[in-house]
Amino acid sequence: MVRVRFAPSPTGYLHIGSARTFIFNWLFARRQKGAMILRIDDTDVERNTQASLDSIFNGLNWLDLGWDEFYQQSDRLELYRVKAWEIFARGYAYRDFTPMNAAPEERSSEAGAWLCNPEMRALSAEESERRAAAGEPFVLRFRVPRETERRVEFEDLVYGAQSKACDDIEDFALLRSNGAPTYHHASCVDDADLRISHVVRGQDHLSNTFKHILIFEALGVDSPLFAHLPLLIAPDGAKLSKRKHGPVVSVMTYKDAGFLPHSYVNFLCLLGWSPKDDREKMTRQELIEVFSFEGVNRSNAVVNFSEEDPIDPKALWLNSQAIYALPVEELAAHLAPVVAAAGFEIAPEKLLKITPLIQERIKTLNDVLTVADFFFVAELADYDTGELTPQKGDAAMALRVLERARVALESAEFTHDGLDSVLRAEATALGVKAGQMFQPIRVAVCGRKVAPPLFETLEVLGRETCLVRIDQAVRKLRN
Repeated sequence: MVRVRFAPSPTGYLHIGSARTFIFNWLFARRQKGAMILRIDDTDVERNTQASLDSIFNGLNWLDLGWDEFYQQSDRLELYRVKAWEIFARGYAYRDFTPMNAAPEERSSEAGAWLCNPEMRALSAEESERRAAAGEPFVLRFRVPRETERRVEFEDLVYGAQSKACDDIEDFALLRSNGAPTYHHASCVDDADLRISHVVRGQDHLSNTFKHILIFEALGVDSPLFAHLPLLIAPDGAKLSKRKHGPVVSVMTYKDAGFLPHSYVNFLCLLGWSPKDDREKMTRQELIEVFSFEGVNRSNAVVNFSEEDPIDPKALWLNSQAIYALPVEELAAHLAPVVAAAGFEIAPEKLLKITPLIQERIKTLNDVLTVADFFFVAELADYDTGELTPQKGDAAMALRVLERARVALESAEFTHDGLDSVLRAEATALGVKAGQMFQPIRVAVCGRKVAPPLFETLEVLGRETCLVRIDQAVRKLRN
């Protein structure tokens, strides 16, 4: 059975690259009818924060994909210690008593890259036990094979054949001097214990895989299959960084900007992957049906943004397309919390009437606050009276139009057809074109020239509101 996992560390907000990794794992699991596992890698106590953990959950919950099993490494510390000492007992690890400040691992020196401390590696079992019993601190290190000219090899599902000589792999730590597990050890123990079949993660982890294969061998289990994903980079080619690029790389930036979860999932999928038919707009079910590692590119994917705008234009386009495609009732349900959060109180049935009028005019959910704000307020913000003047007209003409419209609307039937008939008749009676009649009315009731269709807007606003706003416009023109 296919079992995949997403294993974020709670050391910052949910990075969009991490979100894409979660999505690719989820799609693969769902297509293969397997299990999606969420595992929080929180053994780094000094860097973990509750705020980061909350941000990860908020981001994942917003994506609205879900998972089948949940684990937290901080609940499994004893398992890591037991497995480390099992590896030690099999001869695959040794105690390193070297003070950390004397031989820092994984650093270069004049003699080349640090691989091991030969003295500690060759320490006799008796001497190792004696020093440990005396309370001398030590790091438990993996004993990478060096005498056989062996190479660690595996076939990556994205990048193909991979190989590295053991002579180029340092004796990495399994347990720190305080007994805490390292990332490499805890991750592999969990993958073995949870029967992970495929490890799908970023390409920046590919170099770690050689160490992990050695750990799996020492644990006596088969390695999972590996698929490494291309990195996400900035327009200048730099790797997307929380420190350098800030909110641009946070999933919550898109949530807060008013994106639909599905359109954002669709966007992330297209960063470094594409279906064979080059489609861009896909439903969730379509993504499940067509996802495969064969469609993952080996080259890094660019997220387009600028200092002025953190939102990728393709993401914005996909979101607008998703909004257009939503049933009106569903879109209204998405818009309701946005309107409420802005402090407006509006009846659900009224919002349901407004929604089709603005559906093709908004690209994000937040646009409702600028496109439809005049529906939500009792009084309009001040606007330029010059906008009341119809094209090629003057203020006097605008005043005549509004006064005539005011009288007509007092008794008109407030339906699309009723309003259309009455106002076109008034335009004919005044000897003006329909556009010259409609613009002053639109500006008077909406506060702007560009607004949703006039008759539907008047109908939703209602007779009383329309008359009050026309009266206000008339007073502006007279003054």
